[in-house]
Amino acid sequence: MFERKYENRGSSGGSRGSYNSGPREMTDVTCSECGKQTQVPFKPDGSRPVYCSECYQKHRPAKTSRRY
Repeated sequence: MFERKYENRGSSGGSRGSYNSGPREMTDVTCSECGKQTQVPFKPDGSRPVYCSECYQKHRPAKTSRRY
């Protein structure tokens, strides 16, 4: 009869959207809200406030549900 063959298009194994760039360089900063010392995985440019993890949770945008 007919035999269907499927091609494996895309990555084989591993997790989606990940890459191996080694350890992230952390930058020491002061939280813009509470003044606590913390670290972030980027270098702030001063144009936006930087929060510690606790204050970030308060300022994080609300998640919207998506329907497909």
